[in-house]
This record gives sequence, structure tokens and C-alpha cells, in this order.
Amino acid sequence: MAFYWSKEAQFLFPGWPDNKPGMYALSLVFVFALAIFAEFLSNLNLVKPGSNRVAAIFFQTGFQAVRAGFSYLVMLAVMSYNGGVFIAAVLGHAFGYVIFGSRLKKGSSPN
Repeated sequence: MAFYWSKEAQFLFPGWPDNKPGMYALSLVFVFALAIFAEFLSNLNLVKPGSNRVAAIFFQTGFQAVRAGFSYLVMLAVMSYNGGVFIAAVLGHAFGYVIFGSRLKKGSSPN
């Protein structure tokens, strides 16, 4: 398989984006936002120090499952081998990293 550059794609759901330019653009925005949300979940720490250890482990396990689900949705969209979807996913992850995971946001110096 190879990447192709066309609005005639189908990914995540049957018949979507239905070969219409507007729906294709909307689907690219959806994949972009999904990748940003996956980065947000990857950098989110909801367990506070001193909380119940067993409850924290179960909560983190469930949260990890949700995070993995969103990441797999992005991966499945990219597996459509559409070049636009690939670029939207990569840019979404990069943008999400800059916003949520980089040291710029955390205010620390790189060294």
C-alpha cells in the first residue's frame, strides 16, 4: 500500500467522509482534534500525591485504556493511507505536544 492524495477516502466509519470536499475537510479537522486530545490525555496527571494507592492504580488503568482508545482511533485513521489524514494526525500530535507536553508550557528551561 502507498499513500494517496485524494478527497476520495474512507476511514473510521463506513461511508465517511463520503467523497465530498466539505466532509473531507471536516474529517481532517476531526483527526487533527483527535490527535490533540490524545496528546492532552497523555500529559494529564489526575492522581494527587497521598491518594489511596489501590484506587489510584485502578483509576490510572481506566484512564490509560481511554487514552489508548483515542490513540488507536488516530492510528486507524492514518491507516487509511490518505496523505491528508496522515499530515493532519502528525500536525495534531505536534500541536498537542507544544500546548500540553513541552517544557515551554511547563515553564522550565531546556537544560
